[in-house]
Amino acid sequence: MKNKKDFLIVILILLLISCSNSSNYKNNFIGITVYRTDDLFANSIKNNISKFISGKAKYIIKDSKNNQTIQNEQIDDYISKGVKVLVINLVDPEAAENVISKAKAYNIPLILFNKAPDFNVMSSYNKVWYVGTTSKEVSDLQGEIILNNWTNNASLDKNNDGKIQCVIIKGEPGHIDAEIRSENVITFLNNNGVETDVLNIQTAMWNRKKASEIMSSWMKNYESQIEYIICNNDSMALGALSAIQNLGYNKGDSNKYIPIVGIDGTHESIKEIKNGAIVGTVLNDEILQARAISDLAINLFNGHYNPISGTPWRLDNRKAVKIPYKAITIDNLENIEQ
Repeated sequence: MKNKKDFLIVILILLLISCSNSSNYKNNFIGITVYRTDDLFANSIKNNISKFISGKAKYIIKDSKNNQTIQNEQIDDYISKGVKVLVINLVDPEAAENVISKAKAYNIPLILFNKAPDFNVMSSYNKVWYVGTTSKEVSDLQGEIILNNWTNNASLDKNNDGKIQCVIIKGEPGHIDAEIRSENVITFLNNNGVETDVLNIQTAMWNRKKASEIMSSWMKNYESQIEYIICNNDSMALGALSAIQNLGYNKGDSNKYIPIVGIDGTHESIKEIKNGAIVGTVLNDEILQARAISDLAINLFNGHYNPISGTPWRLDNRKAVKIPYKAITIDNLENIEQ
């Protein structure tokens, strides 16, 4: 009888634990992953999300270290711990289908940001949304910066052929933003009457050090020919700058100058615009993106079916909140809040 009683007590305890876990399931925290925090832009978004969510919801943020396997494991860990909302900056946009399937299997709302998934994949689940930007818009604005700079400075045309001899430092291959940024900026210039010769294009994986290495190599082969350095982001623009500054360029000597443009509007790139070392960048507003991501996540955490309820954000017909870009040059620095 004693053994039977003990057995019943054990069963009761297990049932209580099970009920407790069930009641807390998907009710504890917002689980966030950032594809890599050694990327200036991604790290800034991470820090701002933390600031905006802090005090309003429990949350965990992890660095996926540019490894999709690590990110998958982090998501699985969040789910096992009872995550209520997933907020994911995909390492690989091609992994969206798998990530969305995980969220759907547990009925967990999911916000993807910064790296756009295929819309058809997003359509497979009614509780997934995206926060980001429009890639063509940013390359058009980058093209405008180059166009204005080129047409107003005849000395940039080293060989007087009327064409821009340029190099392009590209983000990761296959990444939709990298592909569109690299192709459309040239299309924009050509459509606006400026011919281009792309001397070389290589991927630096959004990485500053890699960009510096690529630029150093190009200077050995094309130093006298390069008239413009076009970069898919500011980290790579800063890498390119360090490489040419090691050779005496962009330090104030007008005879040793190669214009550089980037994308993101990081603090360091804006500092170099003030110094005259970088022509311009396009503000990819990490503060507004982080604010939108946080507002949607908090709404979902609080049980709102509509993630934009009570916010200034609007969803387009592809379930996305799109944050506008803004061109930054020396001419409008005073209007940029830092």
